[in-house]
Amino acid sequence: MKLILVYPMTTGRNFDEVVRVLDSLQLTAKHKVSTPVNWKPGEDVIIAGSVSNEDAKKQYPDGWKEPKPYIRIVPQPK
Repeated sequence: MKLILVYPMTTGRNFDEVVRVLDSLQLTAKHKVSTPVNWKPGEDVIIAGSVSNEDAKKQYPDGWKEPKPYIRIVPQPK
């Protein structure tokens, strides 16, 4: 289980957020990336920290933006 959403009965559910989380979970499981806060499908993602630069170069030959040494931003993989 990767996600647990718990709302009190008196609080409405945000269906768009549930769909966004499901999209993110599927993407991150398949491509070894992370999605930033407020990410929406089609937006840039972050290469997972567990992926070495050597492996990232193979997967993303066009390179990436690196605002910090530990943040490598790439377009969302297809």
